[in-house]
Amino acid sequence: MAIAKGYAATDASKPLTPFTFERREPNADDVVISVKYCGLCHSDIHQARNEWGNSKYPMVPGHEVAGVVTAVGESVTRFKVGDHVGVGCFVNSCVGHATRNVDLEQYMPGLVQTYNDFEADGTTPTYGGYSDSIVVKEGYVLSFPENVPLDSGAPLLCAGITLYSPLRHWNAGPGKKVAIVGMGGLGHMGVKLGAAMGADITVLSQSLSKKEDGLKLGAKEYYATSDAETFKKLAGTFDLIICTVGTVIDWNAYLNLLKIDGAMVLVGVPEHPVPVHAFSVIGGRKSLTGSGIGSIKETQEMLDFCGEHNIVAEIEMIDIKDINEAYERVLKSDVRYRFVIDIATLA
Repeated sequence: MAIAKGYAATDASKPLTPFTFERREPNADDVVISVKYCGLCHSDIHQARNEWGNSKYPMVPGHEVAGVVTAVGESVTRFKVGDHVGVGCFVNSCVGHATRNVDLEQYMPGLVQTYNDFEADGTTPTYGGYSDSIVVKEGYVLSFPENVPLDSGAPLLCAGITLYSPLRHWNAGPGKKVAIVGMGGLGHMGVKLGAAMGADITVLSQSLSKKEDGLKLGAKEYYATSDAETFKKLAGTFDLIICTVGTVIDWNAYLNLLKIDGAMVLVGVPEHPVPVHAFSVIGGRKSLTGSGIGSIKETQEMLDFCGEHNIVAEIEMIDIKDINEAYERVLKSDVRYRFVIDIATLA
């Protein structure tokens, strides 16, 4: 087995520290990747600190992985040494089932996450992209368009697909009024992607501090949710609301902003339950629903869309030794808009 270097969480209450571990030997259908960059997702923090109650230690986080192919197995046909590739939120799917559901695999039993999980054998831990290398089955490796850089493209593999999937599923496009709740790592991708699809995008953020950015990235309107007048003015306005925030907010107030038959889609995951009154959805036949990531098929579609429209994430590059400070800054919303780790700083 190859020796890999990375950073790991060893306990929910401790900072991430340097970690040396073994990567599994590649099989005939595997791709070996030298990791160049890895995005920092808020879910990395939730998992590292066991806020969702399912953490396994030691844990090497990271599921926005961008790198270069260094070796391929003998049966690999889609990739060659030197290709620019990515690895997103999972590295296997439909394990234990006769066939792979290529459209809905992200929701099916048998999903193997890129980290904090076990390989199909049930015993080999999966370790993520806060590391210098990764070995992944060919069918779960993504191809970067030539004009999408690895650094600012890395966050597309979670933040990008997390917004692209619901925008596509709920048919965001010309004539549709879409609100993005939260102007952070997820929200700013929703603005860019929704605008590129032709939808009329409004940002709903706690304050107006990022209004200039939001309008520059493609939003037509920008409102502060700390102002009670916002909810009066925008009542019954939107076909679709995508809520990216991971903290507890009053979902009832946002449901009131939907048109008849409108949908509010949750992609952010608060740590605690949020109460919803039945009348918030009964009046107007509204839907409160959720969306995860996307299949590998849809994620590749998203990457190709970003290549066609020159869409990348707005990033701040960090050294891996600064990861714990970056976690605290994410919690303070002190990043515009996604941290990306330069894995070369592991050396």
